[in-house]
Amino acid sequence: MPKIKSESKTRIHKEVVKQGILFNKDFGQHILKNPMIITSMVEKSAIRPTDTVLEIGPGTGNMTVKLLEQSKKVIAYEIDTRLVAELQKRVQGTHLQSKLQIEIGDVLKKDLPFFNVCVANVPYQISSPLVFKLLLHRPFFRCAVLMFQREFAQRLVAKPGDKLYCRLSINTQLLARVDMLMKVGKNNFRPPPKVESSVVRIEPRNPPPPIPYAEWDGLTRIAFTRKNKTLGSAFKQTAVLATIEKNYQLHCSLHNKEIPKDFNIKEKIEDILTNTESLEKRARTMDIDDFMM
Repeated sequence: MPKIKSESKTRIHKEVVKQGILFNKDFGQHILKNPMIITSMVEKSAIRPTDTVLEIGPGTGNMTVKLLEQSKKVIAYEIDTRLVAELQKRVQGTHLQSKLQIEIGDVLKKDLPFFNVCVANVPYQISSPLVFKLLLHRPFFRCAVLMFQREFAQRLVAKPGDKLYCRLSINTQLLARVDMLMKVGKNNFRPPPKVESSVVRIEPRNPPPPIPYAEWDGLTRIAFTRKNKTLGSAFKQTAVLATIEKNYQLHCSLHNKEIPKDFNIKEKIEDILTNTESLEKRARTMDIDDFMM
């Protein structure tokens, strides 16, 4: 996997310094300043001239300009009005201006528009909710090329048995194919973050697996709470049993199903785990097919 080295005092870096912007770390503002990495991310996204591109956190527009040159339209979500002004100035009076739509505010609180491709240097504190907001968005997009904190990216691609394999890994891989593209050193950003970064490519599975995602998410939430414990142990916890029983009662009520008087949720769960030979299995070693049983 290629690692792109930092480029000191690049033209883009000098422009940002000249603008005198004090970046807000509460918003996770670490501006990607290396044009080689920006170009590589745009190339890996394989943008077509007819595409609408979604960008999250465009900052001062280093990536945005490249995206505008390759696409029909860019919809950029930015929470910081100071950076919105800088971005507007950057394209004002150029042929790119009419192709840029800026949405101001928190992307997690907004409904996403139609888009074909997403390319972004993601503010790291919104990484997990953003991934699932994208993957559960309809209609499907073609792919996303995203910059994340290195460890988060490693969790996205982790396999059963890996140290970093977790609920994030299996939930993401249920909905998408994820590939690691490149490592990015912290000195490629202004200001430099405290951690290393990586770029991943996410391609949604279309059509998705024929299972209700909310139910799947509930299953993996319980299984991975203590991923080294057996499923038999995980599902015996009093709080877990109470939650499942409450959900089952609600399900029966909504579907006009009568619950047998001798129904015992603990015994029912144990029977299911025994019949699927899952009682002694541990979440850290289980793949998607294991959970589908």
